[in-house]
Amino acid sequence: MTYLWNNFSSPLHNIDVGIGQGSALSPILSALYLFPIFYILEKQLKNLKISVSILSFVDDRLFISQNKSIHVLNTNLFCSYNIVSNLLTKFSLVIEHGKTEVFHFSRQRGGFNPPPVDLTLIGGTFLHPNESWQYLEFYFDCKLSFRHHINFYSNKVISTIKCMKMLGNSSRGLISLQK
Repeated sequence: MTYLWNNFSSPLHNIDVGIGQGSALSPILSALYLFPIFYILEKQLKNLKISVSILSFVDDRLFISQNKSIHVLNTNLFCSYNIVSNLLTKFSLVIEHGKTEVFHFSRQRGGFNPPPVDLTLIGGTFLHPNESWQYLEFYFDCKLSFRHHINFYSNKVISTIKCMKMLGNSSRGLISLQK
């Protein structure tokens, strides 16, 4: 690590400590450090006339592009990913390409099979669109039918009820009122 202040640059220091994930300071420091990056990103996207909106929740970022053409969507996402990747590199941060996901909503009737986003030109991989997507404990599918969300939580309720049966029976364990 090197400290920079105006024209002053400190000598290089080794750092082996940090704020762990789950710490109360982690989201605050993350937001303070990442805010300038995403401010610059939004300005660059606006100057290039790339219609991508950015939503943030603690350390998760969501890029949203709306267009009837899947080719335009993928191009917008590619350009945004390229810009943010370059900005993060300048700030000495790295994108974990394996954690990057792409998801498309569609009003098309019948099957919907969007092509992957090719990020190999900028050091990434092919991003194959997911069939369902989880964000803030909600599950979405491309048609917004919420079937996956309902199935997930109904299965969770059923398994909880089955587990409660094991917590007590007529001779010992939890009484009926406690269940």
